[in-house]
Amino acid sequence: MAKKKSESGVYRVTEIIGTSPDSWEAAAKSAVETAARSLRDLRVAEVCKLDMKIEEGKVVAFRARVSLSFKYEE
Repeated sequence: MAKKKSESGVYRVTEIIGTSPDSWEAAAKSAVETAARSLRDLRVAEVCKLDMKIEEGKVVAFRARVSLSFKYEE
């Protein structure tokens, strides 16, 4: 069986925050999909922190802080 070539490279990890009035899942998805419009070769997204925006005692938005990695082009 042929061996798969090992990938090497340089990656950057950046933190982004997505918001949604519906859920944390939608907030995280929005963050990644928005980043994907301007960044190529996204590799891993890790949800680091979840919180909510509250106004007048009611939750008005869910926020997801996401660490996102992408590969630098060679």
